[in-house]
Amino acid sequence: MVQSYLRHGPTQAFGLICSSSSNAVYDGKLAYVPALEDVLVWDMKKGQMIAMWHETGHRAEVTCIARSPQAQVFAVGYADGSIRLWNAVDGSVIAAFNGHKKAVSALAFDEQGTRLASGSQDTDLILWDVTAEAGLFRLRGHRDQITCIRFLRPSEKYPSSSNTSLAGFLVTISKDTFLKVWDLATQHCIQTVVAHRSDVWAMDVDPAQELLFTGSGEGEVKAWKINHETLLEGMKETENGEVSKLITPFSDLPLSSTQRVAQISFHPTESYIAIQSHDRSVEVFRIRTEEEVLKKQARRKKRAKEKKDKTGKEATLDEDDSEVKLVDLFTPHVVIRANAKIRSFDFGVDSTSARGGVQILMGLASNALEVYNIPAPSKSKNAQPEATRLFSVDLPGHRTDIRSLSLSSDDQLLASASNGSVKIWNMKTTSCIRTMDCGHAICCTFLPGDRHVAVGTKSGEILLYDVAASALIETISAHSGAVWSLHVRADEKALVSGSAGKDVKFWEFGQKAATESSTQSGQTLTLTHVRTLKMTDDVLAVRYSPNGKLLAVSLLDSTVKVFYQDSLKFFLSLYGHKLPVLSMDISHDSKLIVTCSADKNVKIWGLDFGDCHKSIFAHDESVMQVAFEHQSHYFWTFENIQKLEGHHREVWALALSHHGNFVVTGSHDKSIRVWEKLEDPLFLEEERERELEQLYEHDIADTLNRQNDGEGSTDQAETTAVSKQTAETLMDGERIMEALTLADDERRIFAEYEESPPPRNPVLAAYDLEPEAYVLRVVEKVRSTSLHDALLVLPFGKVVSLMNYLNIWAQKEWNILLVSRILFFLLRTHHHQIVANRVMRTALIPLRKHLRAALRRQKDLIAYNMAALQHMRRLNDDERNVRFFEEEDMDEERIRARISEGKKRKRVALQA
Repeated sequence: MVQSYLRHGPTQAFGLICSSSSNAVYDGKLAYVPALEDVLVWDMKKGQMIAMWHETGHRAEVTCIARSPQAQVFAVGYADGSIRLWNAVDGSVIAAFNGHKKAVSALAFDEQGTRLASGSQDTDLILWDVTAEAGLFRLRGHRDQITCIRFLRPSEKYPSSSNTSLAGFLVTISKDTFLKVWDLATQHCIQTVVAHRSDVWAMDVDPAQELLFTGSGEGEVKAWKINHETLLEGMKETENGEVSKLITPFSDLPLSSTQRVAQISFHPTESYIAIQSHDRSVEVFRIRTEEEVLKKQARRKKRAKEKKDKTGKEATLDEDDSEVKLVDLFTPHVVIRANAKIRSFDFGVDSTSARGGVQILMGLASNALEVYNIPAPSKSKNAQPEATRLFSVDLPGHRTDIRSLSLSSDDQLLASASNGSVKIWNMKTTSCIRTMDCGHAICCTFLPGDRHVAVGTKSGEILLYDVAASALIETISAHSGAVWSLHVRADEKALVSGSAGKDVKFWEFGQKAATESSTQSGQTLTLTHVRTLKMTDDVLAVRYSPNGKLLAVSLLDSTVKVFYQDSLKFFLSLYGHKLPVLSMDISHDSKLIVTCSADKNVKIWGLDFGDCHKSIFAHDESVMQVAFEHQSHYFWTFENIQKLEGHHREVWALALSHHGNFVVTGSHDKSIRVWEKLEDPLFLEEERERELEQLYEHDIADTLNRQNDGEGSTDQAETTAVSKQTAETLMDGERIMEALTLADDERRIFAEYEESPPPRNPVLAAYDLEPEAYVLRVVEKVRSTSLHDALLVLPFGKVVSLMNYLNIWAQKEWNILLVSRILFFLLRTHHHQIVANRVMRTALIPLRKHLRAALRRQKDLIAYNMAALQHMRRLNDDERNVRFFEEEDMDEERIRARISEGKKRKRVALQA
């Protein structure tokens, strides 16, 4: 009989406000922030989480977020190189793009939101067609990670070419110190500038697209002028024989800090630019109006004239004093100082504050969000403007690593402790119901009755908290070193603590009268020190046996000492680990003890003779905690029977349900995750086979990608097609091949037996479809973004077969858009084989005839509908003219002016 177990599955993650892996996006009300593999939507005013964008089975961390000009559409880049388009209304995935080999580091939409540019750590730049859900082309040229991308407005006067729909320009910066300008019509880099002496990290273009700012790792900010004449007319030779440049150096912008410039951002509507060049602060500059610049220049001239009159010498003036300098245009307005290290900031689309200023969102590296108000410029010279904090979201999460977890006896409450705070969570709603300040907490436990929590700190104190009152009852100076472990005895009458001070102390629960300074009245809980057990080395963990007879003590010398609990006489010494034992647990029957160590091993010992039953190499790193499951000999270290993958950093803490229903883990990534026991059985052999299959599929995909990229070749093309094989695209290709084989066999059999046809294929009979309809059904089920990669899997024999079905679909006018897309891709990919193969001629000639006829009919239908829509628009305009004439006695010119004003107002309102 094969041993089976019950599978544990992830149910929810909480305690995370925002992670520091990506930027945050703000729209004036809602903040869209990364939370490891998810995106959270926070209402900043209410401090509530509105939504969580989560895709089941996807574990890669969010690395970049970009908002589309189209309403409620967001692009999210991930650490595995994939990009997903999310619909913010219902939190669903619109499309998924796979093209990058490494983490996505930059995203940018064009003005209409129909194209998306993505840059990655793999140095590639990819342009995606959002509407067609396909990759247009891949651009290569950078030598290091691309850090920022911006579109330059496409010009209407651009010379016509075959790719006029793709006209426009891209500006990219990279850690290779280069700034590159790409022409999307010719798909080539047309200008490369060595922007800075070190890595270029930040860039932004002003709303008028006249100036471009770049920031480097040395704290230097440069301004560049964008030559609109060159954008409109193309690159031409000047009188000197030099080619005109799109981007030319303008000036430097002095900053108060010389640290790395992490982000530069213009406000989309107001005259502000914000620059982050310090860990905890953002400098906001105000862009002066034309009148203010002229006044400043007039004052400078006046001062120069006064100096001339006073000294009798001519003051040195600039050669062209009328030219506007960068320092004249940008003036320091305010410096915003946050409470922690700033990961990113965002002005938002509609972020004008009710106080007359502008709102700015700060995503902090300490798992918190803050919104500040930037005040409007004051007319008085003495009053210095100061940014004020409007909203903050910090309560639903810890600022630092979660070092300890403890569940109440009824599994309703969870206590989590970190450096600075202890939080109590409701396990049903996963909401934070209590937050209490503390020192550097290392361990914590609920005390009998679940009304109090004891916390051991690094300074050697034991803190007692009342959960209901959310108050600190007592601070006990228990040890001279850090309190590494606390454990309540099974009879719930005593507590034991072990510390780095080389001693184990025993405490009994008691009552004492509340002091005057206490927030409570009457009797309060206290701990009474009963006795002390001196050890030879630092104590790392202490544990009572469930029968209350034994006490196990883990020491820094890599041994575990077992004592009799009542007399404290020495019983056993467990020796075998090469490094200190970090945690241990004793089974419910007090017969086994399991220990985990920094040497990556887990050992199971018998408590009768102290012999080692089994030693397991459990993890790739130090095993931080181990625990037995309720009423069983199964234990948790996060491997062996089932490996639960969810956390993105080290797992520090583990707490098991007292009823064995779930397990809770806390991590360095500041998240708390719950893993529930499911009804789904788990077999070890099947689990290992599944892991091997996944490894095999990933290896095949990686091999194909290396072949497609031409690794090892020195000369790589600047422009290539966008393709990336994944396990999903390989499966899609195999499904198409199976469908083609099945349909070909069915058609061949029916062609041979025309008089008495044999029974239909069971699959086709079940779906009640003809062979050609079944193939179309399978192809239509392939996601649009992975269709090209799936077609690359097909051998040429199946491509010939698919061409025949394309002819049938074109003849019957089934999904002409899909037929055209597949045909053009196959012709581009297999051009040489198709030209050399005479058999293809018989398939291509009727296909051309049928497809042309179908496309002509589609074109006529679209033209008819366009004409009808234009007619309806003219009728609507005429109706509006008549209504205005009836309301007011006005001439036609004034009415047309009124209508155009109304259109403008409406358009501005929509943009805001």
